Amino acid sequence: MPLRTKATAAALSIAVVLAGAACSSTTAADPSGTIAAVGAENQYANVMGQIGGKYIHVTAIESNPNTDPHSFDASPSIAQLVSTAQVVVQNGLGYDAFMNKIEAAAPSSVRKVIDVQALLRLPDTTANPHLWYDPATMPAVAKAVAKDLSALQPAHSAYFQANLRVFDHSLDPWYQALAHFKATFPGTPVAVTEPVGDYMLQAAGARILTPFRFQADIMNGVDPAPQDISLESGFFQNHQVKAFLYNQQVTDSLTQSFLTEAHQYGIPVVGVYETMPTPGYDYQSWMLAEIHALQAAVADKTSTQKL
Repeated sequence: MPLRTKATAAALSIAVVLAGAACSSTTAADPSGTIAAVGAENQYANVMGQIGGKYIHVTAIESNPNTDPHSFDASPSIAQLVSTAQVVVQNGLGYDAFMNKIEAAAPSSVRKVIDVQALLRLPDTTANPHLWYDPATMPAVAKAVAKDLSALQPAHSAYFQANLRVFDHSLDPWYQALAHFKATFPGTPVAVTEPVGDYMLQAAGARILTPFRFQADIMNGVDPAPQDISLESGFFQNHQVKAFLYNQQVTDSLTQSFLTEAHQYGIPVVGVYETMPTPGYDYQSWMLAEIHALQAAVADKTSTQKL
């Protein structure tokens, strides 16, 4: 599906990356005995590190919360990281398509690639690529990571499985917070700019009033239809929503105008992120912070624009 791109500049950069990566046809083991791993997004890298513990060295490619992941521009150094990784986790759904290009240019018979879209058996037509906000996603990813790490280092399989159990249990506070919000504030109407946090909102039982066509336009860098802009503004002016969630990493004049309106009409604002904010968070605490911010907005009319 179409996502924001940097057009010619990105294409030229990818060409350089592929030329540099193509020389590698096998994936070398780390001489220290640790497993070399790459997470295309830092939330996936974080979970990989929690499962692998002392037996893994993980590098996150996309980790800057102040940039737009959709328009990420790969470099030769990133191509080298991916080409030599033994385990890779990537999102799929076109969100990090540069990974597929690098992997194809540097094929390996031993590299294990966990494509989350494929793992969850999602069709290419899946409209929302922000899979990590779905409560069902990371347990599946963590399980797949534990399986692949165990295949690479069978002697440490019990260690990886123990870490997996700890990780699964650590998600309970997030699940409980989602259930609490759903029971306490059922069907809460909210407005959004993009579908970044939609899976979480749906799990929390919130009702997203913003049409998905509008969300998709903003996500893909397309000017929304004037009637959709008016509709979104009306949610604030008519106090039809209890909170406004926007992509904290990608703002423009239109988003700023909605933020101004939300503040003007007393609608609390919540910033959501595409990559895990750092430092200070792991995946679990990040997700918990987001649902707590939503509850603070609805229950106390408190805005949390930045975690």
